Amino acid sequence: MPNASPEGQAATGPTLEPTLDEQIAAYQREYGDLDPQVEKVVSALGRLNRRMSVAYGRQVAALGISNAEWEVLKSLVLAGSPYRMGPGELAKRLGLTPAAMTHRIDRMASEGLVTRDRDENNRVRVIVELTDEGRTKWLEAMRMASSFEEDLLQDLSADERGVLGELLIRVLRRVEHTQPDAGGRLTDLD
Repeated sequence: MPNASPEGQAATGPTLEPTLDEQIAAYQREYGDLDPQVEKVVSALGRLNRRMSVAYGRQVAALGISNAEWEVLKSLVLAGSPYRMGPGELAKRLGLTPAAMTHRIDRMASEGLVTRDRDENNRVRVIVELTDEGRTKWLEAMRMASSFEEDLLQDLSADERGVLGELLIRVLRRVEHTQPDAGGRLTDLD
């Protein structure tokens, strides 16, 4: 049976996600001990994260790279000039298995985003380095993300942005303290 609208008519589009208030009301109905303020914050953060991930994914896809490749580019840039890291260090930073990291590096090297060479000081060690093409893709993605993020926060004053940022950092620190191993993934994405 098709989805029915509140007036009893069949909906023509995809099933819409309930509003946060509807979701919280349903949760309270099924689990009476729920704190609605906590659930509103956590649910809003979850939805925001999901929607931002989709938006960022669209942006990097427009540049011809995947979210997975973006993560490697970002890690190499965060390492600082000369933008080099070992594959094991990259895998650990991204929460990936060595095999998944090797697969990702192979793909990125074939696309010209990174190079993979032996360390001159230790021929057993491999070094992954950002190429000019990889850095250009990173910069393009950053320009797109900055525009998106400015638009996202346009309704907040500079003071509100500062307060929100500090509050979110406090929540993040709590999660990092109670779940120190949660920085990676439960499973590989590629």
